[in-house]
Formats: sequence, C-alpha cells, structure tokens
Amino acid sequence: MPALRRLAPLAALALVLLPPLAAPALADTSFTALLDRLRHSPEENGIYGSNGRIEAQTVDVASKYAGRITEVRAEEGDLLATGAPVAQIDTADAKAQLTAAKASVMRAEAAKAVAEATLMQAQSARDMAQTTYDRTVKLNQSGTSSQSTLDDATNALNSAKASVAMAQAQIADAVAMIAAAEADQEQVQLALDDLTITAPLRGRVLYRLREPGEVIAAGTPILTMLDLSNVYMNVYLPASVVGTLTVGDEARMILDPVPDYVIPARVTFVSPQSQFTPKNVETAEQREELVFRVKLSVPRALLRQFEAQIKSGVRGIGYVRTRTTTPWPERLTVTLPE
Repeated sequence: MPALRRLAPLAALALVLLPPLAAPALADTSFTALLDRLRHSPEENGIYGSNGRIEAQTVDVASKYAGRITEVRAEEGDLLATGAPVAQIDTADAKAQLTAAKASVMRAEAAKAVAEATLMQAQSARDMAQTTYDRTVKLNQSGTSSQSTLDDATNALNSAKASVAMAQAQIADAVAMIAAAEADQEQVQLALDDLTITAPLRGRVLYRLREPGEVIAAGTPILTMLDLSNVYMNVYLPASVVGTLTVGDEARMILDPVPDYVIPARVTFVSPQSQFTPKNVETAEQREELVFRVKLSVPRALLRQFEAQIKSGVRGIGYVRTRTTTPWPERLTVTLPE
C-alpha cells in the first residue's frame, strides 16, 4: 500500500502531460478509405479505377458418348479453329452398328421390291377376275349361265381386289420400313461422327484433361478451352459509383505487364446485388466493405486483332466514368501496340 501511494502522484503527472487524442480527419471517412483500398483515383473527377484481372469464358470440350480415347490431338496452349478435330473415341462398335443399319435399309428396300411384285400379280388376277365377272353377268342376263356361276365370279373378283389392296398396303409398309431404317442409319452415322470430337469455337486450349487409352463416360470433359471472343475484367465498386453506370458505357484497362498500353472496354454487366470484395482482390480487412461487381468487356474486333497476345489471369486496373461527358484524362487515352 505505501508503494501504491508513492506511485499515485506519478500517475497523475502522466495524465496531465499526455496530449489529448486527435480527432479523425475528415479525409479518413470510410468511403474515402474504401476508394483508396480499391485503388480508386478520387483526384480525377468522375473517373474511378479498381483492381481486376483478365478473364476469358471457359468451355469444356466433352464427349457425347462413352468409350475409349484413341487420340488427343490438341496440346495446352494450342490455338484451335472452330470445328478443328481435337480428340478421337474408338469407333469399332459404331462402325459395326452402321454396317447393321445399312443392312436393315437394304432389307427394307428388298421387302418393298417383293411387295411391288406381289401388287403386279394381284392386279393381273384382279383384271382376269373382272373379265370373267363381266362375261358371266352377260351370260346370266341371257339365261345361259346360272346364278351360282355369277356368285362365284363375284366372289373371285372381290378376292382379287382384296389381294391388290393388301399388296398396296405391303408396299406402304415397306416404304415406312425403309424410312425407319434410313433414320437409324443416319442416327448411327451421327454418333460415329460425334466420336471425332471437334472444337466448338475458336479458342486456346487451357487444360488437357484426358490422355489416349483412358475410358470415359458420356459427358466427360477432354479439354478446357478459352473463348478468345469473350474476354473481360471484373472490378468491384461501391454503390455511389455503380449507381451512375449503365451497360454500354465506355471503360479503360491498364494491365500490369504492359502499363504503357491503355485498352478500350465497355461495361457489359452491373451486378444487382452487393457482395464482399473477393479474396483474390483485397485483404480480409477490406472485404468487410460491400461492393458491386461490374464486368468490363474488350471489343471482339480488338480481340481478333490481338488474340495471340491474350492471356487470362493477367492483373491490372479497370477504369469507369460516373459521367459520360467527362473526358478521359491523357493518361487513359487509348494506346495499343502496333
């Protein structure tokens, strides 16, 4: 206790000498801090920038049918044209099915030929029965033929007509059988064609997922491709900025590896829902702030011109304008490589 009494005057002196805590500056508001954390540029009136990275739409190239892979022709990094063959599934079973389908077509065509011959025979018998009937009618009317003979001639004519109708029905049935067999053949042919897997679009191979000799199920991806006609950057902006943007607004990108070039872009999507800033953009502390995702897409004509240089994952900054009348500053004037 005596020791505490001796320390009390010293504590009081320290409280007197300590300066009061400074009030936070107006410049350190949460909104300004958020702009700084997102690498915004509030000093440029109406123009804001945010971190992002180049992304491209990915497409899985898969097989419609199960089977054993006999060949994979594409390598990671290859630039493929639309329709280029990339892999081959074993075709032995499909070829056997195609041979059977062709045989079914031939069998149906033969059945039609038999039905046509039967029709000709039935028509001949009908004509003969018709002649006999006509003659018997005249004889019966003249009294030289009995009624029973006329009845027999009538029945023979009706039977001959029925045979003709049956032969005609057999021809129609044979025609239907041919159509069904040809449809089966076409289906097998399509399945055989689908065993040669082709690129669904023009793009670059991102991943080679399967190798020759593997047995895969239907729908199993073999390659993953990047759609070089759909390249974009996602940036995350606060509501005060997003609220002024509309789809189609001009934007700009500057990529870290090539800071001397300014790439034109367009706002193609503004998220209707807020979210936390993703992990790959900011730190855990900064993710506590809600922002909106904005998609900046590069024009397709420009992508076709520089498709060999397109690489997903490249980081940079995307810039937008809150007012379309605000001119882009000189440092954001579009500059592209020759």
